[in-house]
Amino acid sequence: MNSSEPILLSRDVEATIVPAGDPVTLKAGESAQLTQELGGTYTVIVNGNMFRIENRDGDAIGRTVESSTIRSATGAPMSEDELETEIWNQLKTCYDPEIPVNIVDLGLIYDCAIHPIESSEGKRIDVKMTLTAPGCGMGPMIQQDVQNKLMCIEDVDEANVELVWDPQWNQGMMTEAAQLQLGLM
Repeated sequence: MNSSEPILLSRDVEATIVPAGDPVTLKAGESAQLTQELGGTYTVIVNGNMFRIENRDGDAIGRTVESSTIRSATGAPMSEDELETEIWNQLKTCYDPEIPVNIVDLGLIYDCAIHPIESSEGKRIDVKMTLTAPGCGMGPMIQQDVQNKLMCIEDVDEANVELVWDPQWNQGMMTEAAQLQLGLM
């Protein structure tokens, strides 16, 4: 999504500078241009700089903040297949704020494993992921986004997200759909 209409920030809002990853506070009344609205986060340009705003602060740019808990339709714990499907659905809602393709289709998820937790009915999810570039300042934020999205699944009690660099990511790891979307095919 790319909006040419300026949006006035309705209140002070915490944001992250893209691509450096440094936290800042954008001030109420500043004019922002929304450049990306994917996966519940927002990328805006304010005074020529790019920033990421989290879902919980979407009201500052006139967006509705949505509940994030994912439950099974029956209320019972999810089956392994249902849980795995929901995990991948959640991973597909995570985006690099500069790239309009989810991290799964970008090929950034190398491994995802579900483990029972002995002391509860909950599950632990272990994810190994990478980034498009090792020095990406947004890496910790994307990593935290993955963990937060997994923890929104009611049956998940723990989510560990490890950044790995082997193998090194390359464009060939992207799905064909992602390559087409980015004009690489």
